[in-house]
Amino acid sequence: LYLIGDANDYTGKGLSGGRLVVRPIIDFRGASTENIIVGNTVLYGATAGYLFAAGRAGERFAVRNSGASAVVEGCGDHGCEYMTGGTVVILGPTGRNFAAGMSGGVAYLYDEAGDFASKCNLQMVALEKLEESDNAVLQEMIQNHAINTKSTRASSILRDWSTTQPKFIKVMPRDYKRVLAALLKAQADGLTGDDALNAAFEANSKDVSRSGGG
Repeated sequence: LYLIGDANDYTGKGLSGGRLVVRPIIDFRGASTENIIVGNTVLYGATAGYLFAAGRAGERFAVRNSGASAVVEGCGDHGCEYMTGGTVVILGPTGRNFAAGMSGGVAYLYDEAGDFASKCNLQMVALEKLEESDNAVLQEMIQNHAINTKSTRASSILRDWSTTQPKFIKVMPRDYKRVLAALLKAQADGLTGDDALNAAFEANSKDVSRSGGG
């Protein structure tokens, strides 16, 4: 779905595949990070697929997302609330209480103003610097965003990557990170498929530092 204009609440609710592209009208000359282009509760409960929106999302963006990938240029309060999977890139400011209840998936925030930490709910997530493996994922998503939406914001960030890259913050759920590490260990020990997954979850459930409280 390729939309020139804006979209209302619940855009992409239950998305299970495909690609949604939302971009401003051709004559738009404002700042995309200040222009709300999709409404509240976008990607609610999505399981797969892609969303590229060249502007800000409303409140509760990607709430309960469990597998979709998305790029937007800002969002309101409670972004990525209860998210369990997927990858989200936000190329602008967020509202308060970001990542509340976020137990899975990964979010990348372009923290141009340097104030994101004060807006993030750190009960279940940690804020990390990008690793080398993150760069390829993040750049590819921003490039796809620029191609699909003709976003000047995305193009500007990519053009000056050596300066903009250090301003990105990775939001990583602590339990999820431990499960991924345990999964890699199980695979290194020769386990595969469900056996590796079961071993990883078992190891995490016994970790006294997990967010759920043991």
